[in-house]
Amino acid sequence: MIGLLHPASPLLQLMLAAAASWLLLAGLLPLLQRRLLDQPNARSSHSRPTPRGGGLAFVLVACLAWLLLGSWSLLWCLPLALVGLLDDWRGLPVGLRYGAQVATAAVLLLHTRLPGLEPWSWLALLLLIAATAVINFSNFMDGLDGLVGACMAVVLAAAALGGRPELWPLIGALLGFLPWNWSPARVFMGDAGSTFLGAVLVATLLGCRSWGQAFGLLLVASPLLADAASCVLRRLRAGQSLLQAHRLHLYQRLQQSGWSHHRVSGLYVVVTALLALLQQLGGWPWALMGSVAVLAVGLKLESTVAVPFAASASRSRAGLQRSTTPPC
Repeated sequence: MIGLLHPASPLLQLMLAAAASWLLLAGLLPLLQRRLLDQPNARSSHSRPTPRGGGLAFVLVACLAWLLLGSWSLLWCLPLALVGLLDDWRGLPVGLRYGAQVATAAVLLLHTRLPGLEPWSWLALLLLIAATAVINFSNFMDGLDGLVGACMAVVLAAAALGGRPELWPLIGALLGFLPWNWSPARVFMGDAGSTFLGAVLVATLLGCRSWGQAFGLLLVASPLLADAASCVLRRLRAGQSLLQAHRLHLYQRLQQSGWSHHRVSGLYVVVTALLALLQQLGGWPWALMGSVAVLAVGLKLESTVAVPFAASASRSRAGLQRSTTPPC
């Protein structure tokens, strides 16, 4: 029992971080309701005004813990969270946001532990682009109650069990955040939280000591990342601007078909947890087999349950036109 309550104990870190995150968000909520209230629009999945920026709670708790524990490398993700908070508050130009993501990814790349990776190689450049994609994908997927927070908690738990104990405070902070964010959400994490989690995932992947370990962890995150990547590719193929608001991700089209927020989010969390279990038991080969099965499930849901991509695109265009047309 004493060992479980040792300062280095994952259980104690989880408990303290969860309590601190829950209490901090409870204190921040009145301010977020006044300053960062998200009004529903044509691209929203929610129907009532809900404050955003709640991710600030788990960001601050995790960063304070990392300061105390000496996990300096993960603190490079903090500036991106502050940029996200400014974007939640005022809205920032796309170029400025992407520039901050590139700068964050570049710093994280300089601290990589992946073997044989030279900082100024072509491979490093490709990884830099991929890192900014992961950060953006994390942001893109944050459109349904509890989805990104719960899935990221599972992915980071897999990394922590695989030798990254410095992640336990963030996992605990996410657990403290989720009661506020699960359906029906009382607060959204906003860009402050979603881009920070994407950056932490990048830092975790680059911090792996082998390419196989990094690949396995990437496969655990594939339910989130594959949904985002496939949607981007389909929109490019359809000639749509990637800067245009939409509701075309699979998770959004499942929700449009009549599935509840917690049913969609629960599905993503369960398959992510199954992939994490396979990765823990058999490494990346087992996780790869699991990812193929998850892909098959996704294709089945795409063809039998989700609102078709083209139909959802038409709805999005019509909704945006209605929301931007002034009344007569």
